[in-house]
Amino acid sequence: MYRRKGFSFLNRERPHLLCLQETRAGPEETGRIFPGFPYQHWHPAERPGYSGTAIFSRIKPVSVQRGIGMREGDHEGRVLTVELERLFVVCVYTPNSRRDLSRLAYRQRWDKAFLRFLLTLESRKPVLFCGDLNVAHEEIDLARPKENRHTHGFTDQERSGFSAILGKGFIDTFRELHREGGNYTWWNVATRSRERNIGWRIDYVVISKSLRPALRKAFILQEAAGSDHCPVGVTLFL
Repeated sequence: MYRRKGFSFLNRERPHLLCLQETRAGPEETGRIFPGFPYQHWHPAERPGYSGTAIFSRIKPVSVQRGIGMREGDHEGRVLTVELERLFVVCVYTPNSRRDLSRLAYRQRWDKAFLRFLLTLESRKPVLFCGDLNVAHEEIDLARPKENRHTHGFTDQERSGFSAILGKGFIDTFRELHREGGNYTWWNVATRSRERNIGWRIDYVVISKSLRPALRKAFILQEAAGSDHCPVGVTLFL
């Protein structure tokens, strides 16, 4: 039933590109899915049932790249890049620093490596990257910032990592067009927080500054159920 609902959602929204994170599988396990997308690319983790990214496209890519060239991290399948004629599209599933922050130091190394990767791509053409970044950047991006200060996903280090990306000229598309609060993309299932909209905005679409004139819409589809996250997206006129 969930697959049927997924098909109806895609038929209604009709995205040109669909980026998925935490796929936990590859084409060997799933077979060919979402037939409306003729170009399907995966970056599964080496560890079965863990992490992973995928991009489904109606547009034929110029090239496809898996990973960011980080030896200690690329085996987790967290970054998948397709090169299109006018831009790179990067699907990213940023590492979680864990509840006890035991992976925070690794997360900081990963953030720096990911930024270097983005800048390398941008030296060739503009970049759009999207996905679960596992950080609420500003206090407006979560319902209870005071209670969650120093919690994984809202540490100063993780927020600074995202600030460093924006400081290099990248634009958080949703916050560029929407300054109001209450817009979240993830809710804790165990506490049924979605029903009360006690959430976090940790899923983003970010673009190179040079793409700003093409940005028409940035949206969060909170009504789309089926996950503890909801879809986010943009409309670009290129």
